[in-house]
Amino acid sequence: MKKLVSTLVGAGLMLSAPTFASANDELECSPPPEPVISLSYGSRYTAESESRSDIDEASNAEVDAALDPIDDFLRDLTQTANAITRGDDDQVAQADCLIEQIATWAEADAFSELKTITANFSIGARLAGFAFAYKQAAPFSTNPQHRAVIEDWLSSRVSEQMLFWEEDATQGAKRGNLRAWATLAVNLVADITDDPVALRWSAWSASFLQCQALEDGSLPQEMRRGKYALHYQLHAISPLVVTTLFLEQQGMSIKGVCDNALDRIVAFAINDIEDGKASEAYSGEVQSYFDGTDTLDSFEMAWLEAYLILSPNPELDALADEFRPLGNSKLGGDQELLWHTGD
Repeated sequence: MKKLVSTLVGAGLMLSAPTFASANDELECSPPPEPVISLSYGSRYTAESESRSDIDEASNAEVDAALDPIDDFLRDLTQTANAITRGDDDQVAQADCLIEQIATWAEADAFSELKTITANFSIGARLAGFAFAYKQAAPFSTNPQHRAVIEDWLSSRVSEQMLFWEEDATQGAKRGNLRAWATLAVNLVADITDDPVALRWSAWSASFLQCQALEDGSLPQEMRRGKYALHYQLHAISPLVVTTLFLEQQGMSIKGVCDNALDRIVAFAINDIEDGKASEAYSGEVQSYFDGTDTLDSFEMAWLEAYLILSPNPELDALADEFRPLGNSKLGGDQELLWHTGD
């Protein structure tokens, strides 16, 4: 099996302006956006929606307004992190800038006031994005004080997430895709900070989630999501695959757990992206990719690069070609760059 290069990368596909501006042949570090300390919003879905598939337009807009500044910042960080990995310009200057920007948020104790259960649900994927960006830049940074501040901040946030998912999350959510994203964040930060307790928690949590799969690979918690069932199966697969690969490389393999559950989960989704009929049979609704609501975007398939390292498959590689280049802001951006492989 091919082996992942140990250097890891930042936080997403880049659609916004570069973090750096060139001035007199020197790289000038831009200040970061205002840190987001508090998040308080309700569900994207109507109160009557038992399947959590009927979107409340006003609530959805409120959630987007709260999260968009974070996601925009993560895209900028990823642009810089990917540039560092490629060796563009001055890697040290870019790394010091990226670390300084994240440190500003860490010093402000960003995300320390999550006032609703929904805010706690959605922060895991963002923490993963910050951890990816930090992990890419840290080897080139010359500021150990900033790195210490960031690592303490990330450690605090994922400790809160572990407690939340064990004690406060709803029973359904504990078995779903949002926990999978939090698990990825915990794994990344555990690796960064050399925290064996958090690392073991990530292995247990990823195993627990994969073991929810039915014999055909469907995830029951996602199949109850109406026309978004397949969408959320794919949303769960992304962090499950990447966390599983990280654990494999960290010497805590969960590959093959529960009768090769991850392979079954992936196979179910891959087979169903043709027409959505399997998810429709569970959910009772035509899937969003086939009713005119959504299109299947490449970022939703970005996990394929990592999965092909776990389970090489020529047919799946050919499918990945249909979506490449693959990138996702919550999985570290440019996946070919991130999961660069050699013999």
